[in-house]
Amino acid sequence: MGRMNAPKPLVVALAGMLSLAVAMGIGRFAFTPLLPMMLHDGVVDLPGASWLATANYLGYWLGAMACALQPWVWSRFPALRPVVHTTAMRLGLALTVMLTLGMALHWPAVWPLWRFLAGIASALVFVYTSGWCLARLAAAGAPQLGGVIFVGPGLGIAVSGLAATAMVAGGVSAATGWAAMAALAVVLTAVVWPQLQGVVAQAAPPTGVSGASGGSAMALLAVAYGLAGFGYIVTATFLPVIARQTLPGSIWLDLFWPLFGVGVAAGALITIRFPAHWDRRHLLMGCYALQAAGIMLGVWWPSLLGFALGSLLIGLPFTAITLFAMQEVRRVRPHGASAFIGLLTATYGLGQIAGPPWVAVLLGRSASAALGFALSLETAAASLVLGMVLYGWLAKRHPAH
Repeated sequence: MGRMNAPKPLVVALAGMLSLAVAMGIGRFAFTPLLPMMLHDGVVDLPGASWLATANYLGYWLGAMACALQPWVWSRFPALRPVVHTTAMRLGLALTVMLTLGMALHWPAVWPLWRFLAGIASALVFVYTSGWCLARLAAAGAPQLGGVIFVGPGLGIAVSGLAATAMVAGGVSAATGWAAMAALAVVLTAVVWPQLQGVVAQAAPPTGVSGASGGSAMALLAVAYGLAGFGYIVTATFLPVIARQTLPGSIWLDLFWPLFGVGVAAGALITIRFPAHWDRRHLLMGCYALQAAGIMLGVWWPSLLGFALGSLLIGLPFTAITLFAMQEVRRVRPHGASAFIGLLTATYGLGQIAGPPWVAVLLGRSASAALGFALSLETAAASLVLGMVLYGWLAKRHPAH
């Protein structure tokens, strides 16, 4: 696409935002507000829900790993490079629509497969859309608009959560809920489809951290980022269920998840105001601290206000963590950043995969579901604290230039 025909930076950012709203807010996280409806309808139980979540996270991990293999693919099939970003983004969005609709069909035997494939689709959209948008914004001299892209997951979470709240109030079945989410995904995909075109320019020669220093920094960055995947996933998967068990009968139960989404969107917008010269690892430490505090509020202060404040604290840094980590990758490895973004996404996916089975184990060994969830939340918060320590060590050992 020529420069004169290139879309304006804000259009690029908004296209990325809506794409991530479909892939993440609906394709991945619509499961969370719809889970209480599925439990109410008796189509799944808590252990089964944990494994459905795990199937989705496993697919996300495999999709991210496939994205991390880009350098190998480019070296053998260079002709694919100009088209693969657009193809992957559009394919991922189309699959998200179809697989979300598939959950509306009462075929529980294939639901794990649908959730697995939906995870792969989400990873494709997330990695390639993020790389495509960030590269185009940087080329247009508007990298600060990158935060707008990551409003998408929060927007999708808030809208799908509020829709689920309305459907619960109306006594709608879970199958109808899944169909409604698919319809919303169709509308948003149709809006962004024409904008997802054009190739990503070749990266400039490497100017970041190199050698053994850069390799160790990337390895520890990946580990710390993976700990965030484990840290948030218990709440992100089971928040409505935990709230229902703690505050039975409250009319506000279904608003905690949309509130989390509002926090995600607000946090992404706030990142636009952070100066580019601030060390992203220090910002990541602050984000992890906020999420750990938000998680522990559900244990220390299991009340209406505690869950509401905790939902906001967990949501505010949710996509900010992703943006800051990607910016750090572009600093350390400016050449071929998309492949390393795929690597970080894969480690994040490993953390997510470990979360739901860990909850299932603790639920099975605890005297009550409340105790099992409390232990799960405490473990999640501890993993975030460990991630903070790793970022602090990285910032001291490898100062940013």
